[in-house]
Amino acid sequence: MSWYNTRVTEALGCRYPIIQTAMGWVSDANLVIATTRAGGFGFLAGATIAADQLEAEIRKVVDATGGSNFGLNFHMFQDNAAQCVDLAIKYRLRAVSYGRGPDRQTVQRFKDAGVLCIPTVGALKHAIKAAEMGADIITIQGGEGGGHTGGVPTSILLPQVLDAVQLPVIAAGGFSTGRGLASALAAGAEAIAMGTRFMMSSDSPTPAKTLERYLATRDTQQIRVTLAVDGMRHRMVDNPFIRKLEAAGPIGRLMIALRSAYRWKAQTGMTAGHMLKTFFSAVREDPGATSQVIMAANQPILLQRSMVEGFPDEGILPSGQVAAAIDRLLSCQQLIDEIVQEADVCLHRLQQRMQQDSTPAGVEQKGSAHA
Repeated sequence: MSWYNTRVTEALGCRYPIIQTAMGWVSDANLVIATTRAGGFGFLAGATIAADQLEAEIRKVVDATGGSNFGLNFHMFQDNAAQCVDLAIKYRLRAVSYGRGPDRQTVQRFKDAGVLCIPTVGALKHAIKAAEMGADIITIQGGEGGGHTGGVPTSILLPQVLDAVQLPVIAAGGFSTGRGLASALAAGAEAIAMGTRFMMSSDSPTPAKTLERYLATRDTQQIRVTLAVDGMRHRMVDNPFIRKLEAAGPIGRLMIALRSAYRWKAQTGMTAGHMLKTFFSAVREDPGATSQVIMAANQPILLQRSMVEGFPDEGILPSGQVAAAIDRLLSCQQLIDEIVQEADVCLHRLQQRMQQDSTPAGVEQKGSAHA
């Protein structure tokens, strides 16, 4: 008997029901390759890979792993969404993942090509909608998860979704150990997905200074939800940039957003004239709403500042609460091996307990000693 032979592993063709999620500027080809070789299933972060580099990243994973047994994550609102769709189909990738999902026509294109659709949801109603839209597998992310996240804990959301849909469900939000994998499988999930744990690995491209900040975070209270970036729930490690953003009023927040955009004007296209025009227009209308729009557009750059350039105090630090429980940077191979070994112990213990409970009174268990 294999604990890990689930509908998810069968569908994705991976050895273990352990999924590496797509994290912006983190889930590159090298991380996906390391995850695949270790027996897990990885997603490329298509939302932050430059359009002119995306196909090369896909090819790199294909060449290194000998196939297309990995996934691509993207958002329909990104500029090169159509390219992501086309490349996933061209290379017959095993799966795509997304938040704000494609329409029925695009989902059907994936199905016709044999590409599995795995949306990520943070609420029961979104899981039901995803199933109606043709999802093959659903990832539920509890509020413990990092980045954009809902407010329902995994322990509540998972059973709700399991009761509501017949599709295989992947549990995300708060997982980093074998005990977590065992508990998710015992509850009815058919895999776990981890972002923060893979980001905090030696195969992650995250700069050393930024990883040091994550490792130094030992209190879950330091990993909190803020609405200050774009008005939506973001879970991230507390830092001076977020505190400054939260403390500012509507005008102050607008100025921070504009200065941030102008600082990286090469990527955002922000000129001094456009900055002034936007400022005066926003002051007349709604500076708070305008700052959210600008900051939302700026978000990849803010993420790049911390996750690529290594300035953790000048960007945003998306993180699940589980970061506070992580104190080592293991390789993907070491990480998955440890998780599987620990889960084995937990699940065997559970099986033994069940066998003991099912033994009729007065019947001697096999191998027991005579009095």
